[in-house]
Amino acid sequence: MLLGLALLYVGAVLFLNGLWLMDKIGDREIAIINIFVGGLTLLVALYLAFGPGADAASIKAAGLTLLFTFTYLWVAFNRYSGADGRGLGWFSLFVSITVVPVAIDTLASAQSVWDVWFGLCWAAWAVLWFMFFLLLAMQRPIARVTGFVTAVQGVLTGWLPGYLLLNGTMGPAAQAAEATGSAGPDALPSPDEQSLLQPLQETLALLSDLAHGFLIHLG
Repeated sequence: MLLGLALLYVGAVLFLNGLWLMDKIGDREIAIINIFVGGLTLLVALYLAFGPGADAASIKAAGLTLLFTFTYLWVAFNRYSGADGRGLGWFSLFVSITVVPVAIDTLASAQSVWDVWFGLCWAAWAVLWFMFFLLLAMQRPIARVTGFVTAVQGVLTGWLPGYLLLNGTMGPAAQAAEATGSAGPDALPSPDEQSLLQPLQETLALLSDLAHGFLIHLG
């Protein structure tokens, strides 16, 4: 559930940062969501690293989560410090290179739809951080296209998967429910539960299409 919580707000901050890069949100205001999500992901990372049941896997997850944390807090800091962002750009290159093998490993070991989606998310984030490197460190004039990609990724790599994880539609909760259901007919979902699942998936797909169309209109 912590992953779903973190991804939901990662989706929010990416979507809003994308709008900010397209000049739809002011510099001072965008700092608020970056500080909030930076603080939230910091708490998640600390719990994963030092909480009860911490192990090698959770510490690795904490380290990767802190890549997001530091990015968002740095964005917020630059909004008030007036820094040109080149340091954040070089940090983005570091992150982009770091998460490439994470994407490869996740896809190579994928055993479910969620595993594949999460692996593709890591690949998408690697591309996005590299675009920030080009924009900030190399000073390439790609602010609007970077903003568009950031906003779209906010929907597809954060908002939607975060909601689906929290809802138990996919991920460990969904796999556990499937395993319980396979134990016998008495554990199978009721017809009412099954009838609710399809509309939910259709609604989320429609939401994704609407967000994509909205961003195209903004462009």
